[in-house]
Amino acid sequence: MIHTYPLEEIGQINRQLDPCIIIIFGATGDLTARKLIPALYNLKRDNQLPPNFACIGFARREQSEEQFRKEQREAVGKYSRMQPLDESVWKEFEKHLFYHSSEFQKEEGYRSLKERLAQIDQEHGTKGNRIYYLSTQPEYFAVIIQQLKKQNLLYDVTTVKTKWSRVIIEKPFGHDLASAKNLQQQLLSHLSEEQIYRIDHYLGKETVQNILVFRFANSIFESLWNHRYIDHIQITVAESIGIESRGNFFEKEGLLRDIIQNHMMQLLTLIAMEPPANLHADAVRDEKVKVLQSIRPVINQDLDRIAIRGQYASGYTFGEKVVGYREEADVAKDSNIETYVALKLFIDNWRWAGVPFYLRGGKRLPKRATEIAIVFQRPPGILFSVQEKENNPNILVIRVQPNEGIALTINSKAPGPASPIQPVKMDFCYGAFFGLTPPEAYERLICECIFGDTTLFAREDEVFNSWAIFDPLLQHWAEKKEIFPNYTAGSWGPKEADQLIEADGRKWRLL
Repeated sequence: MIHTYPLEEIGQINRQLDPCIIIIFGATGDLTARKLIPALYNLKRDNQLPPNFACIGFARREQSEEQFRKEQREAVGKYSRMQPLDESVWKEFEKHLFYHSSEFQKEEGYRSLKERLAQIDQEHGTKGNRIYYLSTQPEYFAVIIQQLKKQNLLYDVTTVKTKWSRVIIEKPFGHDLASAKNLQQQLLSHLSEEQIYRIDHYLGKETVQNILVFRFANSIFESLWNHRYIDHIQITVAESIGIESRGNFFEKEGLLRDIIQNHMMQLLTLIAMEPPANLHADAVRDEKVKVLQSIRPVINQDLDRIAIRGQYASGYTFGEKVVGYREEADVAKDSNIETYVALKLFIDNWRWAGVPFYLRGGKRLPKRATEIAIVFQRPPGILFSVQEKENNPNILVIRVQPNEGIALTINSKAPGPASPIQPVKMDFCYGAFFGLTPPEAYERLICECIFGDTTLFAREDEVFNSWAIFDPLLQHWAEKKEIFPNYTAGSWGPKEADQLIEADGRKWRLL
């Protein structure tokens, strides 16, 4: 039976959102078509956007407003979670969708943008409120911010109180700790930290948002959430796809920068953090930073024992032949860049003393799945062990994607007079229980930015502390030539990753 509830009963209470204009820089890119415009359309369809709203696409490509709207309509029809496309909603939505062409570094483009914004303010009643979404390559971040400030399109928060301006920045925020600090210094010369919204779309996923509720609103779990009862934790981000058309990007970044340093560390901090004093943004982010500061420095350890990297060779994905990483477009034939990472980390505080956190992420793995598995300690085998075989541990799995939900594995006796004990699963799926499709991550995050809530966005010290953890490892890898490729596309990664966890008497979960 499917249970349905009013939105108010599941925490989706409508909030009063200020009128505003969202200006998307890099609007002809893949992210805008696949995620941003479909997210705005879905919000419009759900009546979650403010009535006085507009969106301007800012890009270098010369094209008409009509052409831009046509392309975005096709994108919404293809990528929106709400299908089929509602023509009446789209016709109303596209009246608020505009296009502005300019090179990112040209001052004239920003002068004409300023005039266009003033015109839209008058026509749509957006009251001067602005969100600048930087969906561009990182080298343009500082240039765009500088030009916006030069035209007084970024307001001083200490003097301007009647309207606001905010900047959303897509990852990567820096290439390492030094570049992250340098970028932050450049940005702070033109705007304040409270105006910067560093987006990590994992924080907008429904299951990730539910981690704090699950932990701190259920005493049955929070009382067990420590080293006394938990044996270890596994966090997996598996992708069946390769790098697609991102060869140039991946050659500069690699998987650790692309996924581990941001997405996976966000999951780790939410799982490991202490209860915040309240749910205000800084209270939550303070606790996340404490976790990062408590992670045992990798520099003091044997890096090759706690960190494994890999690169995929040609193979088969879902029965289809695929090329290896070095055969992908824009990839060096002798590339030393990782497409797979497995790590073992420790958090040296009271709650997690001695509990290993195993992280793994990779491209061209057998399936797409992101999950957090909390593996509890095995019960004593005095009563129910058979032929010296221990019972299976209880495992709590939080599925982030796909099929968002939570599952708990417990041991149970099978029916019959002499039946063995076997693990059984209690499974909760968001879509089935609540009778609705969870909103896309970008929908939630855009709403949070309009509302001015920074809880689901990374703060500067989160970014810096995360880079500080991985900088020594990145430097070690840069100086060490690996024998690549070392795993076949369609497999679960290099054999060394299995040895990493099996050396501790544990195994990776079968997803």
